Amino acid sequence: MTHTILITGASGGIGRATAHTFLDAGWRVGLLARRESALHDTAHGHPAAVPLPCDVTDADAVEAAIAQLVAGGGRLDVLFNNAGLSLPSAPLDETALDDIRTLLDVNIWGMVVAARAAFAQMRRQTPQGGRSINNGSVSAQVPLPGSAPYTLSKHAVTGLTRSLSLDGRPFGIACGQIDIGNALTDMAEKMTRGVPQANGETAVEPVMDVAHVAASVRHMAELPPEANVQFMTVMATAMPYIGRG
Repeated sequence: MTHTILITGASGGIGRATAHTFLDAGWRVGLLARRESALHDTAHGHPAAVPLPCDVTDADAVEAAIAQLVAGGGRLDVLFNNAGLSLPSAPLDETALDDIRTLLDVNIWGMVVAARAAFAQMRRQTPQGGRSINNGSVSAQVPLPGSAPYTLSKHAVTGLTRSLSLDGRPFGIACGQIDIGNALTDMAEKMTRGVPQANGETAVEPVMDVAHVAASVRHMAELPPEANVQFMTVMATAMPYIGRG
């Protein structure tokens, strides 16, 4: 039986790499993001890829996208709740409130919208159940200087993960979180040029191939219903994860 995963933020970066990994593994993959052309680039004509252009913060649009995905495949097995953005490093009072609001809308509200819609689908489908995997960040544990809005948003993701793990039990819905450190995407490219450190210096940090993140998400997704990775940290081996802050 072919399994189905919905990936938010599938237009590039971690989302695109993860989509390719699941397509190569024989999954049916729903690709959700705002930019339709970028989703078609991700799909690259693969017959099992389903582009679903919409804004993750639009609850009605996300629910309609899931309905479209399920109509073609019968059920939703996994949500990779991945969509998110970051801001340039700066003290909180030097960061525009409109920029902070936009980040929180995507990283928190969008995460809730996708999780809620997927939870509802997994609860009502037969057989009942499924799995959500939230994209957190090592920033929630060891933030870089000047990252307050992003770090705040990733703490919220952890709260969502813990709560959904509990609330999903009666319905066979598992929830886990992957905390990612320095995967080389457009968002993390700045690490190769140097980022602010706690001692006031700017330093280059090691990065890893984003394919390792995609492989880790696949591992979490393919566990049997009775097993769950609650939290996984996957990171560049030599990055200053221990010792930050």
